[in-house]
Amino acid sequence: MLTRRYGDFYAAEDAVQEALLAAAVQWPEQGLPHHPRAWLVQVAARRMTEQVRSETARRRREETVAAREPDDRRTAPAADEDGGADRDDSLTVLFLCCHPVLSPAAAVALTLRSVGGLTTAEIARAFMVPEATMGQRISRAKQRIKASGVPFSMPAAEELPHRLDLVLHVLYLVFNEGYAVSGGPDLQRTDLSREAIRLARSLHRAVPDSSEAAGLLALMLLTHARSAARTGPDGELVPLAEQDRGRWDAAAVAEGTALITATLPRGPVGPYQLQAAIAAVHDEAATAEETDWPQILALYGVLERLADNPVVRLNRAVAAAMVHGPRTGLDLLARLDTPDALAGHQRLYAARAHLEEMAGDRQAALADYRAAAERATNLSERHYLTLRAARLSAD
Repeated sequence: MLTRRYGDFYAAEDAVQEALLAAAVQWPEQGLPHHPRAWLVQVAARRMTEQVRSETARRRREETVAAREPDDRRTAPAADEDGGADRDDSLTVLFLCCHPVLSPAAAVALTLRSVGGLTTAEIARAFMVPEATMGQRISRAKQRIKASGVPFSMPAAEELPHRLDLVLHVLYLVFNEGYAVSGGPDLQRTDLSREAIRLARSLHRAVPDSSEAAGLLALMLLTHARSAARTGPDGELVPLAEQDRGRWDAAAVAEGTALITATLPRGPVGPYQLQAAIAAVHDEAATAEETDWPQILALYGVLERLADNPVVRLNRAVAAAMVHGPRTGLDLLARLDTPDALAGHQRLYAARAHLEEMAGDRQAALADYRAAAERATNLSERHYLTLRAARLSAD
């Protein structure tokens, strides 16, 4: 709202931070305002007004804004006084952060910070760089947005296709960080996943002809549907094969399945649609044993041709093991144990341990479970991998 009113994304973020700090100090002592959100808007707007006063070139706008600001910070502003405080600008901010003036890496980092709400430390872990480096990257991205002078508005229709791929990629990363937190004690942050789904819905409405926008929304719905069953009573990780499927969100599964079923025939087929189709096959199986692994393997084969990367190849190896036996999967995983693929990565150790256990190679599985646990940054995943190793060791 502040960016829309004042046109300065960088200064607006600072003003909002100061308003949040004021709330953290004042609310415990003075009590919660009747309208907390409006209170934050008022205080942040006052901070922006103070900045405007120091700039002669913006004197006229400052006087206009100051004249309409209520004096009582604890009073909710009227609809025509708050610059549209109830209006949702999240999608506009998302496109602003994904502007062509930024490199893809900088756009992803800025969006995760400004829209996704991740801390700099969380983003740094996701990019596997030091926190200070990520902080500098985000700061430079903000400065470039400011210097570009781009308006705070949705891109014109002719610009949308050029910026859509990056926006989809960013939403995908935000959702994944919520579904499988990169670090800390919790396995997932459902608030972040839900926010990514909300933004994906808005994006799908904005670009209804984009099959990949529809595919991403379907993928999120089908994956998030399992969230309640992914953890046990004490927050421990429950793998897909052991989940109580009765706890899956049937409405989300139905919506996601219907969406991808309607989208795939339209074409062109892209990576998000294929991942959604794979998720749908998993979700439609009444039990883990009834999973149509040959179909999943075929879909991963198409996905590998469209968007080849080490993670896709790892998942295809696991699917191949479920169809042709663990040795086939292990042979495929061996090709990923290189510096330019997944050598030394937790996911490679964990997948290999699982297939080695299936193949009856307990000692190799034990060693790889321990190696995966040592590299896990999420405490819930580390605990699960440690328990798997301990069980093998005890047996």
